[in-house]
Order: sequence, then C-alpha cells, then structure tokens
Amino acid sequence: MVGRKNTVALAAYAVGMTMAAASAPTAAQAQDADAIARIERGLRPAVAIQGVKIDARTLAGEMQRLHVPGLSVAVIRGGKIAWAKGYGVTQAGGAPVTPQTLFQAASISKPITAMGALKMAEAGQFDLDADINSILTSWKLPAGAARRPVSMRQLLSHTAGTTVSGFRGYAAGAQVPTLLQVLEGQAPANNGPVRNETAPGDAWNYSGGGYSVVQQAMVDRSGRPFDALMDETVLKPLGMADSSFAQPLPGALLARAALPHDGAGTAIAGGPHTHPEMAAAGMWTTPTDLAKFALAVQRGAAGADGALSATMTRTMLRPVMNNYALGLEIDGKAPQHAFGHGGRNVGYENSLYAYVQRGDGAVVMTNGDRGGEVAQGLIRAIAAEYRWPTYQTMQRKAIALPAATRAMLAGRYAIKGETAFEIADRAGKLMIALRENQWEPLYAESARRLFVLSRELDLHMAGKGGRLVSGSFQVEVTRVP
Repeated sequence: MVGRKNTVALAAYAVGMTMAAASAPTAAQAQDADAIARIERGLRPAVAIQGVKIDARTLAGEMQRLHVPGLSVAVIRGGKIAWAKGYGVTQAGGAPVTPQTLFQAASISKPITAMGALKMAEAGQFDLDADINSILTSWKLPAGAARRPVSMRQLLSHTAGTTVSGFRGYAAGAQVPTLLQVLEGQAPANNGPVRNETAPGDAWNYSGGGYSVVQQAMVDRSGRPFDALMDETVLKPLGMADSSFAQPLPGALLARAALPHDGAGTAIAGGPHTHPEMAAAGMWTTPTDLAKFALAVQRGAAGADGALSATMTRTMLRPVMNNYALGLEIDGKAPQHAFGHGGRNVGYENSLYAYVQRGDGAVVMTNGDRGGEVAQGLIRAIAAEYRWPTYQTMQRKAIALPAATRAMLAGRYAIKGETAFEIADRAGKLMIALRENQWEPLYAESARRLFVLSRELDLHMAGKGGRLVSGSFQVEVTRVP
C-alpha cells in the first residue's frame, strides 16, 4: 500500500538478532537442520548481471539491511509442511516471532476470499458468470460506459474493469468507514468510489475495489458477516485455526501479532491499520496456516475433493487473463507451473508461492515495509536448496547508457495521476526510487528496457512514459513535471 518515511537505529533487534526458532523444533525440522542453515545464509537477488558473481547474503543481514524486525516462514515439501520458523521480534524490545505469530496477510487475503466465493458458487448460491448486481442487494455496481454486466469470475480475476487498485487502511484513532462507504468512496473512506471504468472482460487491471464488491456480494447472498462467513467456509474446514478476517483484530489475538514497521524500522504509530476491506486486504494469519491453504489447492489440483471439489479447484487455477486465475497468479507452464500471491499493507509484506503438481512451496510473512525483498530472497534460497525448477535468480545482460539517454530518462513518473517513482542520474549512474528515498541502481537491457536487481520488475519506456511490468502486473506510467 503506502510506504512511510523515517530514520531510526535498529539497536534493540537488528544487532545480535536471535535467528533460532522460538519454539522447539519438530522432528522434520531437526532432520532439515543442515538445509535450514544453508538457506539462512544463502539469500539471493531476484536478478543478477551476467558475468558478475552472485554473492549470497544471510537472512539476519538482510533483515538488518532492510530494517525488517520480524519474519516467519513455512516450507512445503512432498505435499506436507516440512518445517516452520520465526526470526527476529514482533516489535523493538518485544517477544520473539514464532510460527504462531500473526501477521496481516494484506493482498494474500484475495485467494482465500476467492476460495470462499467458489465454495458458495459450488453450493449453488450464485453463478460465477451471473451479473453481480443480481447477487448484490444492499448496493449496486453502477453500469459502466460499455453497459455490460460484471460477473463474479471477472471480479475474482481482475478483469471486471473496476477501479481502486488498493487500500491504505485506517490508522489507530481514525474513523473507520463501513464497506458501503468504501464502495461509494464516501467519508470517512480514504479511497475513491468503486466503479466500472473499462469494459468488463476486455483487459486485466488489478482492483482491490473489485474484491470489495465480491465481499459485499458474499455478505448479501449469505446474510452473514464476512469474517464469520470466511471462518465457516474456508478457515475451519482447512484447519486454519490461527487465522481470522476480524477487523480490527480482537485484543486477545493482537497480543500474539507482529506489529507493523515502516521502511526505516520505526513502529507504525498506534499499531496495525484497520481494513474494513477484508476480502481485499483484511486477513490475519500465519505462514503455517497459509501453507495449509496451499496444500488444499495442491490436493484439489491432483483430484482430491476438499474445501473445494477437484473440478472447482482446477477452475480456480485456470488463468483468465495475464496469467491471473481466480485469486491466484499462475507462474510457468504445466507440469512445472506454480500459483502464488504477494501482499503489502502498511508495515507488512508477504509472499506465497507453491507448485501445482510438485507438492513444494513456501510462505514468508514480515512486519516491515521493506520485507518483500527479504521474503523473496528467502524463497529463492529455499528454491536453490531444494532444487525447484523456478524462483531462481535471473541472469540478465546490462549495457551502459550514454549521458544524453540517462538525462532523458531522469524524472518523476506517475501511475494514474499519482507520483509513483523517480529516476535520477547520479554521478553517471542511473538510479531509481520505487518508494520515496529508497534508491537502488537501475540497469538497462536497452535504451527502452530497464530493470532492477531487487525484484523481477521491468520498465518499458516509450515517449513520455511507458509500462511497469512485474509478473501479472502491468501498469501504464506517465512522466510528470
């Protein structure tokens, strides 16, 4: 969602960070001890320059460098949870992170929501391709210019043409809107109204607003509060006992939660933001519980009925557009294809990645605004250790750009009118700040195709703007004064 600007020392938890699991290791974890140790000192970048040696980094060092106080991981091997560990602390001077520590899932809420919606469809409560307004009763999605109906399948796959990409949530003490106020963009909501901006089915456009429409439709059709509905349809059937869509999180559970921190490692004032947009960003969970979800998807894909039938699970995994299925991003081709999702709320960044057929995967959750980089580096270390066919460091060629080209590229760039990042020529080297004041080198494959090493992200430049591409996510960017 949004980063926060600050600078503080990490003295209480960065230096001498306890890297062992806070709970006693399981037998399986003890057997994996040597592999875990190699993983902890084998984090790798997303991208490396061809011909330049890749220097592996330690997990402790990356958490310190990126100001991430705490991290939790669960690893799937052979169709079961092989091991889970917690690292660091829930807050400066606070308790150690354990596998039972709760984190905000952020957008990983979406695939869990999608499973709940598909379970309702499977029970005959609605058709995935019906007009969403035939399911909604307390609110209606206004017709767009194309005058085409929007379906549940389109909303779940980000092909409905709906607005509002993401949500910032509401800080402690702020008035929290109802879901209907969120949908209408009415105060105290801090987002614009959710509307049908482009013709349904014509394009892929990531829309947390669309998932808020899904949430309202599920509530209207079931007559149940969303958190209770998800508990009944998904969380309890999958044994996800450490998960909840309750917003705000009740005090007894908040005592078990990792608290959010900004990109400098400073605690977010007042603690976690509240998200009435539960379907899009409101779930609290652990990597172990998300691994249970991933295992259920793997079993369904293999033909076993579970929370969903095998047929509906395969529907969930079938890409609709832009390698995005129903709540899940699909990576690669069968039989080595995988499913996953990332998540970012204020003070939390997470990654889920699992194979459809291999029975392998990993989930990493963090309580830092720069946790995504360390989470993905850790998954790449897991991938290297267990010889996964994907999620390895990508080797790319880089060329030197002339000074005139660097000067032409330098500037501020916006996504849908809001400044999103900045490019600068610093001492003859092109740099990019994808978040405010968080600079890193920007490399060129050509004068029009640029990339970074910290993540798989390309900038395709043309004229006064271009496209930012990262996996399924593609957005137009425009240069601004």
